[in-house]
Amino acid sequence: MNTITRLFDFPYYQLEKYNLKEALVTKYGNEWIKTSTEEYIAKANAFSRGLLRLGIKKNDKVAVISSNNRTEWNIVDIGILQTGAQNVPVYPTISEEDYEYILNHCGAIYCIVSDQELYDKIVKIRHRLPNLKEIYSFVGINGCKSWNEILELGKDESNQDEVEACKNNIKEDELATVIYTSGTTGRPKGVMLSHKNIVSDVLMSAERVPFEAGKYRALSFLPICHIYERMILYLYQYYGVSIYFAESIEKVSDNIKETTPDVITAVPRLLEKVYDKIIAKGSDLSGIKKMLFFWAVDVGLKYEPYGANGPIYAAKLWLARKLIFSKWKAGLGGRLGLMVSGSAAIQPRLARVFAAAEIPVMEGYGLTETSPVIAVNDERNGGFRVGTVGRPLNGVEVKIAEDGEILCKGPNVMMGYYNDEEKTKEVMTDGYFHTGDIGIIDNDGFLKITDRKKEMFKTSGGKYIAPQLIENAMKQSRFIEQIMVIGDGEKMPAAFIQPDFVFLKQWAERKGIKQGVTNEDLINNDEVINRVQEEVADINKKFGHWEQVKRFELTPVIWSVDGGEMTPTLKLKRKAIKEKYKELYDKIYRT
Repeated sequence: MNTITRLFDFPYYQLEKYNLKEALVTKYGNEWIKTSTEEYIAKANAFSRGLLRLGIKKNDKVAVISSNNRTEWNIVDIGILQTGAQNVPVYPTISEEDYEYILNHCGAIYCIVSDQELYDKIVKIRHRLPNLKEIYSFVGINGCKSWNEILELGKDESNQDEVEACKNNIKEDELATVIYTSGTTGRPKGVMLSHKNIVSDVLMSAERVPFEAGKYRALSFLPICHIYERMILYLYQYYGVSIYFAESIEKVSDNIKETTPDVITAVPRLLEKVYDKIIAKGSDLSGIKKMLFFWAVDVGLKYEPYGANGPIYAAKLWLARKLIFSKWKAGLGGRLGLMVSGSAAIQPRLARVFAAAEIPVMEGYGLTETSPVIAVNDERNGGFRVGTVGRPLNGVEVKIAEDGEILCKGPNVMMGYYNDEEKTKEVMTDGYFHTGDIGIIDNDGFLKITDRKKEMFKTSGGKYIAPQLIENAMKQSRFIEQIMVIGDGEKMPAAFIQPDFVFLKQWAERKGIKQGVTNEDLINNDEVINRVQEEVADINKKFGHWEQVKRFELTPVIWSVDGGEMTPTLKLKRKAIKEKYKELYDKIYRT
C-alpha cells in the first residue's frame, strides 16, 4: 500500500511496513496493555461492522468525548471513519451548554464517553438532544451501554464486504471530521476537515520528522480531541512509532519515567512547568553543586544552534552536558530526544536551554483550520531557528498581508465551518485562509509570530500594544505564572497577574513572612507586591515606554480551564478574565 489518501489508510500502511507488537499502549490499573497493529485493525473493522448493523449511514455524526487519550479512542476513530460517518471529537472540560450546542449543531446520533463524569453531563442534557439515539462508554457504567456491545455486534464478519464497499466509496476530498474550536469568545465553530486536509498535513509534516521509522516510542497526553495531537497520532502511525498514552496530565512525569519515550508533543505551559521544577530542584542544592547547576543553566540560556557561539562556548556546553544536563535527560526517562511544541509561542530561553540539554524543542505553528501544521522547525539542514516557528511546510504557501496578518493556502486548509457559510467567507480570500495572527518571514524563510491580530489593541494615545510579546517576557519571571495585559482604549497598559503560588510560598518562607499562608494573604502582602513590582520593572526595560506595564493587580485564584480563565488548549480567555476581574480593572483605571 503506497498511497495514503484517507485517514483510515494509516493503520493499514503501518501493518504493511512495520506490523508493531506495541502499536497502541494504555495503562489499566498498574499494567500497560499493548495492542498490536493487527489487533488495532481487527477491532476497528469489528467496530465498523457493529456500526453498520446499528444502521449508521454515510455522513452521520458520532461524538466522542474522552477525559484522557487511550487505545479505544483510536479504534473507534478508524471504525467510524471506515463507514463514511464522521468522528466529532469534543473537549471533556466544556460546559453543559456547549455540549448541548455542539451535539445539536452537528446532529450527533451517537455519543461515546470515557467515564462516569462525562456520562452524567450528557445524561443531564439528553432530553434536549433530539438527534441522539444512544450513549456508549469506554468503561463500565451502570445504566450506560458499553462500547464493547458495538464490538460484539461486529464480531460476526459476514458484513465485512459492506465495510470494504463503504471504504472504497470514500474519496479523499470528502468530510472526515468536524472539530469544534474552543474559541476565546462566542459559540464554538465547527471546522470541517476532509481526509485530504489531514492526510496532506501528515505527509508534509513527515518530511520534518528527524528519526528513524519503526524504532521509536512516543508518550501522548495532549488532548486528542484537538487536531494537533490527533494529527501527530496519525503521523506516529505512519512512522511506525509505538504510542503510549499517559494516564493524565498530572501523571505525565511518572509515565515518562515508566515508558521512557523518544518523543513527546507539548505546549509551552507544560514546558514552563518542567523547567520551573528543574530550577526549583537546583535551588535546593548547596555549595559547589548549586554553583555548577546554575553555571550550566547560564551556559544553556546562551545556546545558539549549529555551533554559532564558537569553540570556547562548545567546550563549556560539552562540560555542562556531562555534569548537569545529562541528569535532566535522565529525569525525563533517559531517551527523550525530541519535543514538539505548538498551540502558543514558547519562550526563546526555554528553546535554548532544552536544546543545550540535548532535549530540543521544535516549535511549530498552525490552527485547527489548517489541519493544523503550517510551519515547524527541524534541527536538520539548518532548519532550526530559536524565536521562530520554522519554515512553512513544502506544499503550504504563506504570505504576509499588508496589515501583517499571516495568510495560508494549501491542501491542508479546511473545507469551511460546518453550517456557517458567512463565517467561512469572513476568513477566506481567493483560497487564502486568514489566520488572525500577525507575523513576519525573515530573509531565510523562517516564520515568526508576533501577536494575535484580534488581541492587539490601541491605547488612548493611539499606540499599538501586542500583549502576547509582553506576556511571554513577563512569564520568564519565576514569580509570574500567568499574566494578561490590558489597556484597550486606556491611557496605559496594565496587567492582571496570577503569581506562581508554589514558588511564592517558598520565597515567603525564606523571607520569614509568617503571617498568613493563603493565596489571598500573599497577594495583599506589601513585600510580595514590591517584589513582583521589581520583576515587572526589570522586564519592562525590554520594551518601549508606551508598551511598559505601568500598573498591575495580583489575583488569588489559579487560572484554569475549569475556572473559565483558559481554553482547553491553555490560551487566555481574555474577555472572561476581564469580566471576572472588573473590580480590579476599575481599581487600575478608575481610581
